Amino acid sequence: MTAELVHASRNSFVENIYRGDVVVVDQEGNTLFKLGDAKKPTYWRSSAKPFQILPFVEAGGLEAHDITGEELALMCASHGGEPEHIRAVGKLLHKINFSEDDLRCGAAAPMYQPAANDILKQQKEWTQLHNCCSGKHSGMLAIASMKGYPIDEYENIEHPVQQEALQIASEFTEVPVDQIGIGVDGCGAPIFYLPLNQMAKAYAMLSRPEVLPDPKRADALKTIGKAMTDHPWFVAGTGRLDTILMEVSQGRLLAKLGADGVYCVSVMGEGIGIALKIECGVIRAIEPVIVELLRRMYFISDAEAQEMGRQLDFSIYNHRKEVIGVMKTVF
Repeated sequence: MTAELVHASRNSFVENIYRGDVVVVDQEGNTLFKLGDAKKPTYWRSSAKPFQILPFVEAGGLEAHDITGEELALMCASHGGEPEHIRAVGKLLHKINFSEDDLRCGAAAPMYQPAANDILKQQKEWTQLHNCCSGKHSGMLAIASMKGYPIDEYENIEHPVQQEALQIASEFTEVPVDQIGIGVDGCGAPIFYLPLNQMAKAYAMLSRPEVLPDPKRADALKTIGKAMTDHPWFVAGTGRLDTILMEVSQGRLLAKLGADGVYCVSVMGEGIGIALKIECGVIRAIEPVIVELLRRMYFISDAEAQEMGRQLDFSIYNHRKEVIGVMKTVF
């Protein structure tokens, strides 16, 4: 049964209750901690991105196109659409011999509100480059190009790029392909519907890839993890949970947001993965849950939890910037 995780209060009176499910597992799939339903099925959303780029890394794409760690992190990202993100996506597309016109993610407002505000002030429109998934779509184009697949409709589930991603999702989550539900993300690409504990197991493998039987795959996954933890700003951006967790923990944690309240974390080197789903899909409710869970399980220190809380700020403000409430965990 879904558990109460966060209360939003004003003047000590509870106004909103956020329920959800969270599970912590090891590489063998053993449950180390849970709240709610550890096997809750939901869409993996963008938390699947580190695995979707794996075929490109395994095929030697980094070397073939001189891809940097920052650019690889961007391929795994839900970036904020800040100016440096946009420049980096443009450079990445140039390296793989594509342009914005080849993307099929659609134009979208930057996730980072000040960046969106600046575009509006200039009376300009946001583009596909501002879409938080433009890095992922660039990676999909790169996979298609390297493997000689057609470029047209690369985002459809029937396309070889997406079939490879589906197969990898199945292998790492240990959910058979025919038991993974398929939906469509906001960016038009397929998303995978499967249990939370199996998502967590994939992130446990990401935290300790050296145990994989295939050395080539292990090296590729290690490279992806290193790119994300070495360049956390390119995974998300200013003020974002992913970036703050990875920066404050100095790479001991790898974190990736999925839309509508999905979140996954690897405890690097420990063979431990975490998966969370906020039932109503409110992303902000993820933040206090993850920080408190990490602190309570001693994956971060009290000082690190305080610093994360300071940067994230769980206070509720009115339009005069006065604190009038707080988001607080209740587990």
